[in-house]
Amino acid sequence: MTGAGETLRAHYEDYPYPPRDPADEKNRLVVGSPSHLDEINHYLWAGRLKPEQPFRALVAGGGTGDAVIMLAQQLKDRGFAADIVYLDLSEPSLGVARARADIRGLNTIRFRIGSLLDLDPARDGPFDYIDCCGVLHHLPDPVAGLHRLTGVLAADGGMGMMLYGSLGRTGVYPLQDALRALAGTDLEGAERLDLTRRVLADLPRQNWFRRNPYLGDHDTGDDAALYDLLLHSQDRAYRVPEIVALAATAGLTPTAFIEPVRYDPDSYLDDPVLRQRVAHLPWLKRAALAENLSGALKTHVFYLTRSARADQAVVEVGAGAVPVVREQDPALLSKAIAKDATLSADFDGQRLTLRFPDRAADLVALCDGKRDLGVIQQNLGMASADFSDLFGATYRPLNGLNLMLLRLSS
Repeated sequence: MTGAGETLRAHYEDYPYPPRDPADEKNRLVVGSPSHLDEINHYLWAGRLKPEQPFRALVAGGGTGDAVIMLAQQLKDRGFAADIVYLDLSEPSLGVARARADIRGLNTIRFRIGSLLDLDPARDGPFDYIDCCGVLHHLPDPVAGLHRLTGVLAADGGMGMMLYGSLGRTGVYPLQDALRALAGTDLEGAERLDLTRRVLADLPRQNWFRRNPYLGDHDTGDDAALYDLLLHSQDRAYRVPEIVALAATAGLTPTAFIEPVRYDPDSYLDDPVLRQRVAHLPWLKRAALAENLSGALKTHVFYLTRSARADQAVVEVGAGAVPVVREQDPALLSKAIAKDATLSADFDGQRLTLRFPDRAADLVALCDGKRDLGVIQQNLGMASADFSDLFGATYRPLNGLNLMLLRLSS
């Protein structure tokens, strides 16, 4: 292992991240993105995943286990024959993840210590799905890391990733440089953390880190979060076009950014003239524009697949599509929409209010994950054209908030 790899391993052995208590598994399942099974199905397999098909997954850089536990539990709950490999450099992180799996009785995970740079296609692949969340941006050569992952990805497989966002992390990198200069080579661990907290308390008001309201990691008092944010030995961030270019080096293409509404210019533009000017931009150019307009995206969560199959990876609205309400009770979501035909969300300080048409609440109440659109239309007693308009105007904002996804009916 290189010196950079040893430094990275030492970091996460001293400060496993994110901090998790395995006992919490008795009370809740931590869910998120990427690697939620409904998202994987929607954005990588066009809704066609079936439990009778064996599903091999790799969680590369599994940390304390959020992604591997969520995915393993969801696959188990839905009866999939799963084989999941967890890979991480840190023994303490693996210990936390394994303890969480043991509490849940998850027996489809194989735990391995190691680097994703050591993956070997002859030994390790192919995987249907690869999770690599918050890892590539900590490698000296992210391109090499992505190519190594692609080498063990099945021909029709896909990936879920998270990379840091440049604009939302404004102020982080100059402060990292300042802390390196102040710490020198004689401070380690707790001493570096003490120095960091002293610097944060003494920053002038005009410092960009202090002026950035979207970086709350240092406010939690948690050592691991603070170390990960400001004392990392290797760290870079990306903008949307850089992610697209990175993916292209490995023959991959993004199929979605999560949450989609954050990557929609209409979320930041009210002027109809401006909206008209961006209406016909390709979606990746729209995503890049939205990032520039927002200025607050500090992470990018996205799905990738091979460029040759990207056009067939995402579910299309149409016959046989089954709306799935993600991590919400459809009845409660319907009730929330019925109040005033709106839903509001706060993303990094940007308050978005999304509006819904008449009868949207009635439609959402029928989205139990079993009825397809044809059955829902019959239940509502609507003509095809009217129902199509209603569903489109309901689905777009809910999908934008990552609250509604699609799969295909059996």
